Amino acid sequence: MSLGEPAPPAARHPRRAPRARTALVLLFVVYLALLAWIVLWKLDVPWVGGARRTVKLVPFVAAGGDGASQPVEVVTNLVLFVPFGIYLGVLAPAWRWWKAAGVVAGASLGLEVAQYVLGVGSADVTDLVVNAAGGLAGLGLLALVRRRLGSRTAAVVVRACAAGTVVALLASAAFVASPVRLGGPPPGDGPGPARRLERPSAHRETSVSR
Repeated sequence: MSLGEPAPPAARHPRRAPRARTALVLLFVVYLALLAWIVLWKLDVPWVGGARRTVKLVPFVAAGGDGASQPVEVVTNLVLFVPFGIYLGVLAPAWRWWKAAGVVAGASLGLEVAQYVLGVGSADVTDLVVNAAGGLAGLGLLALVRRRLGSRTAAVVVRACAAGTVVALLASAAFVASPVRLGGPPPGDGPGPARRLERPSAHRETSVSR
């Protein structure tokens, strides 16, 4: 710590530092679980197989029979990974930006590989680029907050992450309870949304035709 800088919370309140870090770690774990659920199963009941396994190596544009990346999906992925960078910046403040970006990219690569192996989606290089950019955006946002709040940054981030986690859990619960679905396996290939739709019986079809 250089001269003239305010003492960090850990130095002034040594008992609060472990609690704050523990809370951040727990919130980070909840965030990672929600992130995996959103990326792999789009907040649906987990299922395996049924989706076409493809690898798209050219980012953003259409290539190899795969369409171009949709702007909504790109923005959504970017926003989803912003908290990743914030958490890493607070939990590992000594890391260089490129190391944090590498961790985000590695986690994103793991999710893309999981989508391919489990057969729940396609692996796309666009996601790797956008997700890493989202993590870097989170690190940049945290740097701006640190400049403004100084030693109060950790406490503020813990409160903000806690509030954001509660909102995310409530929103996820509301989405799961709604009839809207973002994805799932093709009909008959897994326990996805299409599997849960009831088809009219043969008796009903006969009565209607009459």
